[in-house]
Amino acid sequence: MSSRARVLILNAALGPLDYRVPAGMEVGPGSIVVAPLGPRQLLGVVWEPERMPSDAEVGDNRLRNLLAVADVPPLGAPLRRLVEWTADYYLASPASVLRMTLASTSALEGARTAVEYRATGVVPPRLTPQREQALERIGDRQGLIRELATTADVSDAVIRGLVKVGAIEAVEVSLDSPYPVPDPSHHEPTLSEDQRAAADALVAGVAEHAFHPTLLDGVTGSGKTEVYFEAVAQAIRDGRQTLVLLPEIALTEPFLKRFHDRFGCEPIAWHSGLRSTQRRRAWRAIASGEALVTVGARSALFLPYRDLGLIVVDEAHETSFKQEEGVHYHARDVAVMRGKFEGCPVILASATPAIETRQQVATGRYAELKLPGRFGVAEMPTIEPIDLIKEPPERGRWLAPRLVKAMQETLERREQSLLFLNRRGYAPLTLCRTCGHRFQCPNCTAWMVEHRLTRRLACHHCGHIEPTPRVCPECKGEDTLVACGPGVERIADEVTALFPEAKTAVVTSDTIWSPAKAAEFVGRMEAGDIDIVVGTQLVTKGYHFPNLTLVGVVDADLGLDGGDLRAAERTFQQIRQVSGRAGRGEKPGHVFIQTHSPGAQVMQALITGDADAFYAAETDARKDAGAPPFGRYAAIVVSSEDQGCAHDTAKLVGRSAPEVEGMHVYGPAPAPLAMLRGRHRYRLLVHARRALDVQDVIREWLGKLDWPSKVRVTVDVDPYNFL
Repeated sequence: MSSRARVLILNAALGPLDYRVPAGMEVGPGSIVVAPLGPRQLLGVVWEPERMPSDAEVGDNRLRNLLAVADVPPLGAPLRRLVEWTADYYLASPASVLRMTLASTSALEGARTAVEYRATGVVPPRLTPQREQALERIGDRQGLIRELATTADVSDAVIRGLVKVGAIEAVEVSLDSPYPVPDPSHHEPTLSEDQRAAADALVAGVAEHAFHPTLLDGVTGSGKTEVYFEAVAQAIRDGRQTLVLLPEIALTEPFLKRFHDRFGCEPIAWHSGLRSTQRRRAWRAIASGEALVTVGARSALFLPYRDLGLIVVDEAHETSFKQEEGVHYHARDVAVMRGKFEGCPVILASATPAIETRQQVATGRYAELKLPGRFGVAEMPTIEPIDLIKEPPERGRWLAPRLVKAMQETLERREQSLLFLNRRGYAPLTLCRTCGHRFQCPNCTAWMVEHRLTRRLACHHCGHIEPTPRVCPECKGEDTLVACGPGVERIADEVTALFPEAKTAVVTSDTIWSPAKAAEFVGRMEAGDIDIVVGTQLVTKGYHFPNLTLVGVVDADLGLDGGDLRAAERTFQQIRQVSGRAGRGEKPGHVFIQTHSPGAQVMQALITGDADAFYAAETDARKDAGAPPFGRYAAIVVSSEDQGCAHDTAKLVGRSAPEVEGMHVYGPAPAPLAMLRGRHRYRLLVHARRALDVQDVIREWLGKLDWPSKVRVTVDVDPYNFL
């Protein structure tokens, strides 16, 4: 046993450091340790020195002792290889990637119980507005005092005051009580011939215990979940762990219900909405191998699974799998790499696979299984365009007469309708009709979005909010402010005016912010307590409502704006997905697409259902342009609160761009969002041929440069956001 250990500590500014292993302490690669750094104590992981070179090697006599080893299993070699690969590919520090793995520091402590708090139902004699707000927002939630205070948006003192008067009580919770074990034979489904063939192929892949990426390509409603559940059942029978990735935490609740129906208990959930005690329990169960099935958002990908037997990426085309803050990784691609390192199959399930995934199938790197039809009696919906130039809505309205008539007929049949508009709030722009003043975010070059439900203006980029003013701040005119364009709240107002008797629900990330809220929405839909849903992209994924027969796309052209490389593909995917919510039961579905350009290629593909022709044309266009997946992009974003510093650094980066065959550098130019969260931003775009190791070029290029400490230079490899 060596008396010296190379430790990767959780400090992105420092590389790996060497420490002395004191007598009696046993550590090896993957051991999670506590290491001293100056007067502080930091968490770190012991690493193989040959895989993690250090710039700060010192003699044995200058080494400081490690302080402790966490009483948890060491991180396995496959996970350590994944940390190295992710850091290398996305040009991030290994410590930043490792932080996602050690996502619950309390999991490393030994305490077996904790004290949490919950409401008792007692109303305190002195009910201040803050106390009332706290009790209303806490509801049936349970958590630490700090967590309840954050949920309720009040101070810790308010929660402690409620504890004193008996409105909130302390509860001792066991932190490591075992989870129920899923039963693979609990409720085996009856599968169609196509489904059984696909399921058998996936089950065989799991039984092989080998890396094998497969695209499960099935139209919406074809039963992809039931099919990959058979592969999950095989992994459970083998005693191995499964990870299912979902693009939104709001989708976990419907998934948990379907999983419970199939396996007799819920899987372990992992997402940002968990209490710290829940995170601790889940992390420890995953690390010990007790947790057989985990379902989670993209961060679940870096957890320390002891024996991973299967990874499923559901809705694998979703752009929300791309992380836009911190480490800019794409969970779909990292999931495939984790499967490679773990030696386990990876299933990418999608009704509208991304061109990048289709290309991997075309080159033979991924296998493909197709589910061409809907399950049982359900049929694909009919899709009709509404040309807004020939059939405009009435003045001051946004819904065309033909769509309104179809909604009326749907209500009369006691069936449900869905209106889709991917724009939160009431209106995307508020201006003064007298002087033309527009409300812009003080921190970003973005318009403030009016939210009438909460009576405020909000920036959807930095989160800045302010009350909606009664007078124009520029000309002081009263009643001169006018909302321009529709958001979902405005469409909901129009629906209420047209159908006052109908029960309407607005579904966006503002109203469905947790799995519990999603469960409440699903329950109301299934009980028939909602007639018309008005929603954003949140309603395009994963929901199954047999009585929903009409879908109206309010503005199909909206996603085509913005100069995004994937705009047409993303529009096709979103509208195809939202169309897939219609007619999933015995009743036929109908979809209306409101557009100003029904002849556009993407609209024709949606109307005719000819996805193959659309994807072929899009793929050819990408190939001609050398765009991904046939070429490579990397964005370099320079930002600072000081505009001059940001501008000068961006010029420096642009000037020093290396001359490399097969690589072009465009910019610098002010970013479309030239200011974000108070920081001025400039962008450069690197465009390279597929075979070029663009990461090495950028690493060497930026490594030679010095810029002021107040300037931030970030690299986004394979960018999805061009703002």
